[in-house]
Amino acid sequence: MSSPTTSVRIAVLVPCFNEAMTVVNVVRSFREFLPEAAIFVYDNNSTDGTAEIAREAGAIVRTEKLQGKGNVVRRMFSDVEADIYIMVDGDDTYDASAVHRLTDELRSGPYDMVNAARVAESSGAYRSGHAWGNKLLTGLVQRIFGTATTDMLSGYKAFSRRYVKTFPTMSRGFEIETELVVHALDLRLPLSEISAPYKERPVGSESKLRTYSDGFRILRLIGFLVKEERPLAFFSIVAGALALLSLSIGSSVLIEFLETGLVPRLPTAVLATGTMLSALLSLSCGFILDTVTRGRREMKRLAYLQFSAP
Repeated sequence: MSSPTTSVRIAVLVPCFNEAMTVVNVVRSFREFLPEAAIFVYDNNSTDGTAEIAREAGAIVRTEKLQGKGNVVRRMFSDVEADIYIMVDGDDTYDASAVHRLTDELRSGPYDMVNAARVAESSGAYRSGHAWGNKLLTGLVQRIFGTATTDMLSGYKAFSRRYVKTFPTMSRGFEIETELVVHALDLRLPLSEISAPYKERPVGSESKLRTYSDGFRILRLIGFLVKEERPLAFFSIVAGALALLSLSIGSSVLIEFLETGLVPRLPTAVLATGTMLSALLSLSCGFILDTVTRGRREMKRLAYLQFSAP
């Protein structure tokens, strides 16, 4: 039995782009299981009447003109005032009945983010490319930033107010799911995860996720976040690669110099020396940026602590 939630403000945030076939079921199912919540549908330039249908279903409808899920999340987090936020995709693939387990888990910690890991109800719920890509990208983030979730790209999550109001949304598209998880891992915020059923899209409804292009964008974001949040490790790897290149280029020149005292291949020697200097410069940048990153992390942590726990 779920704990009472009437003492807190709960907002259900539904980003939508051309989800006219499914948004009604999403709004109605969350209204059924969470009647005290305010349900916000943010329409992202839909051309199929999604906004009008969601409004008729009883949702509070707002629009975001900048295309991309990341832009929509930025607007939702900025505009909506609540104590607990539930974010769910508008494709009617997530189980609304799991929402009480999400909110109960969030408050029991208390946690700042609770992820709903997807459990496919049928073989058609997950496209093979999506499943493989999700495992690869989730595993990569786990190796670099830490283990907190088994399904990083799930679109069904619960957040505390202090998480939402201190999250500096930078992503534009579907890579927002990665940024949400990495932000929490980098600040070592309390996180948790539950499992929830995941079903197929209704017939005629199409996924907006493009397996390869969006997967590449997520991979690129992970690389960017490593540079931003782990600069010493990032630039140390670059420095190591440059140092190895320098040694491979200049080893023969060095051996010849030690044997004869001559440097007959001066351009090669200059190239090897320049490459080694670049390696040292890269390592120095890593140390400097690591200090800057620590200061940024402290400022984000102080901003986060201005809000009370859920």
